[in-house]
Amino acid sequence: MTDNQHVIIIAEAGVNHNGNMEMARRMVHEARMAGADYVKFQTAVPELVISQFAPKAEYQKETTGEGESQLEMCKAIHLPLSAYAELKELCDREGIGFMSTPFDLVSVDCLKAIGQDYWKIPSGEITNLPYLRKIGAYGDRIIMSTGMATLDEVEAAVRVLEQAGTPRSSIILLHCTTQYPAPYSSVNLRAMDALATLGCAAVGYSDHTVGTDIAVAATARGARVIEKHFTLDRTLPGPDHKASLEPDELKTLVEAVRRTEEALGSGVKVADSAERPNIEVARKSIVAARDIAAGEVLSEENITVKRPGNGISPMKWDSVTGTRAIRDFAADELIEI
Repeated sequence: MTDNQHVIIIAEAGVNHNGNMEMARRMVHEARMAGADYVKFQTAVPELVISQFAPKAEYQKETTGEGESQLEMCKAIHLPLSAYAELKELCDREGIGFMSTPFDLVSVDCLKAIGQDYWKIPSGEITNLPYLRKIGAYGDRIIMSTGMATLDEVEAAVRVLEQAGTPRSSIILLHCTTQYPAPYSSVNLRAMDALATLGCAAVGYSDHTVGTDIAVAATARGARVIEKHFTLDRTLPGPDHKASLEPDELKTLVEAVRRTEEALGSGVKVADSAERPNIEVARKSIVAARDIAAGEVLSEENITVKRPGNGISPMKWDSVTGTRAIRDFAADELIEI
């Protein structure tokens, strides 16, 4: 999916454009300036996704009030389907990957016509069999969030995608806690290890916590994809702004993930080129503990261990003791044999 080092960073614009195309365009630009690999939107025909009787989530009530239904709220903040081709073209011009999550089958058709590197399946669709079959039948690469799901439910969804025509080697699973913002105590990053047992291409993390720390920690635990909501302004009205990063914070996250992936390295324990010059300085050699005359037997009484480390290694202590000095040695002089 990626090279051994590069972590895919998805800047989740979602619906934080509030249905305003100019804001959506600005978000593409800000995501690119922050260094994200992809900017991701959410594509939906609200009437096909939400019934008139569907209640708001508690976090949605807290951020947008209870005066409107979930359907009314979503109708106000979604872009028309015709907008996504323009956003894809803008992403191409800006030099950032385009991605959008479809929430209904009509939106799947819309995005298939546009084209994108990955299908992004949201947590809420992980039990939507017709939806999974339709996307799985394309055989394209998939990133699937797994919030609210048990491992068995994730396995069942992967099987549906696989049986429809998408191999596990083309599926990336994102651990996720579906709460906005997610309490740190609910994150459970070790669940990535459980997802890894399903034999998919890779495991990543979709972060809904406040700040950037947990996404960086997930990178250190081996996440190959990091997804994070961002907004132009956290004080804007709408359900997801409060749990999102602002552009400067998104840039900070990207830089921290890049440093972390660089620091992860190859996993092979060797002396790195950056530290080799310090071997001589930090390690020690066998030296004379006092003046030693030629022919004198070398023992714990007349030799010791001191820096620098450019002489005989102390690991050879046993082979040095008991031999005779080949010449006179002054105190602190490196011993030769």
